[in-house]
Amino acid sequence: MDVRTHPLPSTSLGTQRTLTSWHFGRTGARPKVYVQASLHADELPGMLVVHHLRQRLLALEALGAIRGEVVIVPVANPIGLAQRIDHRALGRFELNTSENFNRGYPDLAAIAFERVSDQLDGDAAANVRRVRAAVLAWLSEQRPTTELEGLRLTLFALAADADVVLDLHCDDEAVLHLYSETVCWPTLEPLARWLGARTVLLADYGAGGQPFDEQLSGLWSQLAQRLRDGGCTAPLPQACAAATVELRGQADVAHEYAVADADAVCRYLQHLGVVAGDPGTPPAPLFEPTPLAGSETLRAPHPGVLVFQAPVGAWVRAGDAVAEVIDPLSHRATVLRPAHDGVLYARARDRYAIAGLGVAKVAGREAFRTGYLLSE
Repeated sequence: MDVRTHPLPSTSLGTQRTLTSWHFGRTGARPKVYVQASLHADELPGMLVVHHLRQRLLALEALGAIRGEVVIVPVANPIGLAQRIDHRALGRFELNTSENFNRGYPDLAAIAFERVSDQLDGDAAANVRRVRAAVLAWLSEQRPTTELEGLRLTLFALAADADVVLDLHCDDEAVLHLYSETVCWPTLEPLARWLGARTVLLADYGAGGQPFDEQLSGLWSQLAQRLRDGGCTAPLPQACAAATVELRGQADVAHEYAVADADAVCRYLQHLGVVAGDPGTPPAPLFEPTPLAGSETLRAPHPGVLVFQAPVGAWVRAGDAVAEVIDPLSHRATVLRPAHDGVLYARARDRYAIAGLGVAKVAGREAFRTGYLLSE
């Protein structure tokens, strides 16, 4: 294992943070898989998963069993990890800018189109190499000023040429679920089965906010679209499958879960050919892929104590009682019911609801939303 340290820009006198990456296999070997944990720094299950994954990869490395390249960033957000106010971790938004750490990543498709659209030919593999080289060159040319800019660009420089990208997150309280771009699903489906995912939410590019995973897979889907729109017929495969893997809830930091999740990722690496060995057949799926546009968020219409009446993972029907918001001052009590059938895959952790709070999320089969589909 090669351990590399990446300094982030120093934005205040006497301070500097660094990012650490672990590298297994030979640089440039294929397939390349990139895994990062806790980009939202208060979402910790992924850190424990990569701790166990590292032990497995070290053992495989000693056996000479790593055929491709694996890059792991065990702590993807040292900035957010240090943010605490009144004893509470605040790792989703940078305090200096109020920007979400998982939004605002560069439009690599636009960059690649500008640099290589006139260089592509009939060789699909060569086209992939040209695009990757162009994107990595652009990233190496950037000179970030702030820590947040430096973090985004450093993470992208490590991941931009990967065949598969796994961004490990979690929700407040949730079952294990995945988000991905629709074109990536055939590549990711075995992983979801080995992980025992209960929900998979798919969307075409443009779910909103330019998140980390979508901008990496979108490099290929959107560049291909730009080329078609411009009349270019050069072949360009979907050379990256990226997913946000939501490892249950924030409190689900346990060796039992992490060992099983690390084993699932290892089997997936074998399936991809990154690691030698037979992964076996993935188990029967526990999920039905559903559109992200079919995810319904139930919101509190007024403040009050929040009481759930359905557990995460439950299949709920339209009109079923999912939660109740009780105002002890006025004795007003409101039962929250979904308008669509689906899996209750995530719910709020706090038990006090302010008006407008997103209380629960239900994954339905039918798309009904448009526009910005992700949470802030």
